[in-house]
Amino acid sequence: MLQIKSLTCQRGGREIFREIGFTLHAGEAMLVTGANGSGKSSLLRVLAGLLQPVEGAIEWRGQNIAGEPDAYRQSLHYIGHLDAVKHELTVGEMLDYWRALHCVQSCAIADPFDVSGQHNKPIRYLSAGQKRRLALSRLALGDAPLWLLDEPATALDREGQRILLECIAAHRAKGGIAVIAAHQDMNLPDTARYEMRGTRG
Repeated sequence: MLQIKSLTCQRGGREIFREIGFTLHAGEAMLVTGANGSGKSSLLRVLAGLLQPVEGAIEWRGQNIAGEPDAYRQSLHYIGHLDAVKHELTVGEMLDYWRALHCVQSCAIADPFDVSGQHNKPIRYLSAGQKRRLALSRLALGDAPLWLLDEPATALDREGQRILLECIAAHRAKGGIAVIAAHQDMNLPDTARYEMRGTRG
């Protein structure tokens, strides 16, 4: 269970959002929507432990994440709106780096986004959609029960979007939880919605 309690976030002395709260149980997902600048990305960065809230708390499986932040981070996959890939590496080298980082054996990795065929291709030569598929392939690394996805469908073609939705559905079917930020609706059945409105000032 992921429980968000009255989160308030500030950046650069400016309040981004105030007193956000919701609860997600195993198999549930939340689609976070809102205009540009409303705080969607900041919320996901707070949930990932990359930003500290000025007020409120995040509880994972009944425990405040402030007590064991490293253990909490090992329980999640965070994919930001940037692809976070190294352009000087090949696709295969990037995948090997992520596998080593997550201590996962290569033979255990599925390839739902079909990036292995680009194994020897330098990342700098990939299209925007191919780079997004590569970034999303990290979701196949291990069985992280919590997914935090910021604009995951950006640059994906229809096939890539279909694969993404199937991956999210399979994750939820196994009891996983997902929080997904998007500036527009996604075809995610049985999904809660939270609209970010930001704060003025």
